[in-house]
Order: sequence, then structure tokens, then C-alpha cells
Amino acid sequence: MAGGSRRKGRILAFQALYFWESSKVPLEELLNFAWVEEEKLKKFDDSIMALSKILTSGTVENIKAIDSIIKDHLENWDISRVSRVDLAVLRISVYALIYQNEIPPSIVIDEAIGICREFCADDSFKFVNGVLDSIRKTLQRKALPAASDNSAAIAGLCP
Repeated sequence: MAGGSRRKGRILAFQALYFWESSKVPLEELLNFAWVEEEKLKKFDDSIMALSKILTSGTVENIKAIDSIIKDHLENWDISRVSRVDLAVLRISVYALIYQNEIPPSIVIDEAIGICREFCADDSFKFVNGVLDSIRKTLQRKALPAASDNSAAIAGLCP
């Protein structure tokens, strides 16, 4: 899938999460994208729709865990004070950071910043970048001990 298609899929997922937060429609209804103008929907190919559905359903299905991670990385800020637009970007990005390991964290964060610059308030991208970078660092710290433990185990097998 080309980069432009991935971006369109992420934007559609971001919009779906914003709509879901506002309406709390059931996931199945959300994934029908009936809330999107029909002419606009016709412009999206199957790969864009598939990516958007994966991001949207994965985020909604794991929303408690995702929100918990976001809450843990908000400094002097309550999640209820985060704008719905920023929260939608954070949610799909945290889903990608945790559950889509094949996508480098730098790409996830860059995409989030790009979506923020296009759809969020002026300085929101700085806030979103800070939260996501903090989450990225936490995930890296948690992954490093496991990697070093594996290295030690492998090194112990060699003479």
C-alpha cells in the first residue's frame, strides 16, 4: 500500500474515532462508514477502507487499555480535558504503537503530527508529540530488558 493510501486510511480511522467518541454508535455501524458522505467514500479504494477498519476496530476493541496508557503519560493533565480531536489522534496512534509492531514508532508519531497539523488546534501537534514520545520511550524501556535477557540466554548457549 502506498504512503498516500496509508495516510488516507489513518485519517479516515481518526475521523471514525472522533465520530464514535461523539456518538458512541456500535462498532459494526461505525465500520459501515454511513456517516461519511457517499461521494467521498467512493474515492477510497479497498486498501484504504481495510486499513481504516483495522485501526478503528482495533482501537475501539482495546479502548480501556489504550486510554489507561494515555492517562499514565499525561503530565498534570486529566484525560477528560484532552480535546476529542487530539484524543482521537492519540488513540489510533497508541493502538499502532502497541499492536502494530511492524510500523516503526517514528512513522506512527510522524503520521500523528501530520494529522494534528491538518485537523487539530494550532499547537496540538506539540502536545500529541510529547505524549506519544513518552509512550514510545516507556515501550522501549519495557522491551529492552526482554531483549537483553534473550541475548544473555543466547550468549550462554555459545562456548
